[in-house]
Amino acid sequence: MTVTLVQETITPTPQPGAAERARRSRRRARAIAVVFAFPALLLLGALVVYPVLFSVGRSFFDASGSQFVGVDNYTEMFRDPATLKAVRNTAIWVVVAPTLLTGLGLILAVLVEKVRWATAFKLLLFMPMAVSFLAAGIIFRLAYDEDPSKGVLNAAVVSVHDAFKGTSEYPTARAREEHGLTASPDGSYRTSERVSPGASVNFGMVGVAPDDVPGGARPAYPAAHRAAAADEVSGVVYLDFTPGGGGEQGRVDRGESGLPKMRVEAVDRDGRTAASTTTASDGSFRFPGLKSGSYTVVLPASNFAQPYGGVSWLGPALVTPAIIGAYLWIWTGFAMVLIGAGLAALPRETLEAARMDGANEWQIFRRITVPLLAPVLTVVFVTLVINVMKVFDLVYIIAPGPVQEDATVLATQMWLVSFGGGNNQGLGSALGVLLLLLVVPAMIFNVRRFRRSQR
Repeated sequence: MTVTLVQETITPTPQPGAAERARRSRRRARAIAVVFAFPALLLLGALVVYPVLFSVGRSFFDASGSQFVGVDNYTEMFRDPATLKAVRNTAIWVVVAPTLLTGLGLILAVLVEKVRWATAFKLLLFMPMAVSFLAAGIIFRLAYDEDPSKGVLNAAVVSVHDAFKGTSEYPTARAREEHGLTASPDGSYRTSERVSPGASVNFGMVGVAPDDVPGGARPAYPAAHRAAAADEVSGVVYLDFTPGGGGEQGRVDRGESGLPKMRVEAVDRDGRTAASTTTASDGSFRFPGLKSGSYTVVLPASNFAQPYGGVSWLGPALVTPAIIGAYLWIWTGFAMVLIGAGLAALPRETLEAARMDGANEWQIFRRITVPLLAPVLTVVFVTLVINVMKVFDLVYIIAPGPVQEDATVLATQMWLVSFGGGNNQGLGSALGVLLLLLVVPAMIFNVRRFRRSQR
C-alpha cells in the first residue's frame, strides 16, 4: 500500500485595511513632495511661465499696448531689414559656433589624454568659463581694438607685417612745394623742372619731429655744398628746420639734419626709372653714370606711406566672426570636459583590440571613437545650439555702436527694439516669441535624448 503526502501551501490572508493604508501612504508622500516642490513651482511660474504668456499676449498689441493689432507685429518683423539681418546672423551663429566648438572639444579631449599634465591643461582651458560674459566682452573689445598700441591682436599682426614688409621712416613728412618741388596725386614729390647731369637737387622736408629723425642722422650742410660730377645728379634730402629757430626756408643751413634711408629715383622723359638709390646718413644721394638728357628727381610715395594699421576686426565685415571667436574662447573648455567624460567611459578593450588588429590612431579615431561618442557629441552640439540662440552679452558689448546693426542677433534685436531706443514692446515681444519657437524644438530634442539615455 502506497501513501501519498500532499503539502498544502497556505497563503496568508491580508489583514483588513492594509491596501487602504498603502494608498494613504502614497497620497501622503505625494502631498509632501508637492509641499517641498511648491516654492520651486511658484518661482518657475513667476519667472518663466508668466513672462512667456505675457509676451505672447503683448505681441498682439501695438507699441503703446492699448490697441490690438493681431499679427501685424509678426508681419512687420519679417519686413524690417534689421530683423532679417538679425535672423541671418543668428543662423550663422547656429551653424558655425556649435560646429567649431564640438570639433575643438573633441580634438582637445582626445589629445589631452596624451598630455602628461592633463588636469592642469583641462583647468587652463576651462578657466574662461569662470569669467562672466560682461568681463569677457570687455576683454575682447580691448583685444580687438584697431589701434596697435591698445589691441593685442593688431599689435601682433602689425609686428609680423613690419617684419616682412617693413614700414616707411617718415610717414608725416612733406616737402616745401614753394621751393621747386611738386606733389603728385600718388603722394610722391618730384622736382618741378627737369635736371641734367652735373646738377644738384635739394629736397627740403618738414613735418618730421626732431625726435623722429633716426639716431644716426648727420648734418646735411657739407653734402649740400659738394659739387656734382659731370655725369651725375646729386643732392640732399634734409629736414628744413633749424633747432632753436633761425635759418632760411628752402636752403640748407648749418645744423639742419639730413634724412637718411629716403628712397630717391631719377626718371627719364619716357617715365622710366633710370636710377634709384637711398640717402646716406647725411641725407645725400648720387646718381652716377647717367646718360646725357634731362631727368625728374622723385621721392616715391613709399617714403611717406602711413604705417600699417592692422586688421579692422570690429568692422562690418569681420565683427560677427570676431565675436564668435570670443565665444569659442569661453566655451571650448565646456565642450572639452563633457566630451572628455564621454571619452573616459568608452570600452578600452575595443580600442586595444583595434590596435592589435593593426589599426592606426587616425583609423581608431574616425571609425571607433567618433561613432561611440556620437550620443555625447549630439548632446553637446544641441546644448550649444540652444545657448547660441540666446547669445546677447558678447554681441552687445563687443560690437561698437556704428556696427551694432551688422552684428545684431535676435536677442540683441529684441532688446534694441523694446528698450534700446525703439520703444516698441509689441514688436519686441514678437521677436521674443520667435526666439522661443526656435529654441523649443532643440530643447525638446535634448530632453528626449536625456530620457533615452537614462532608460
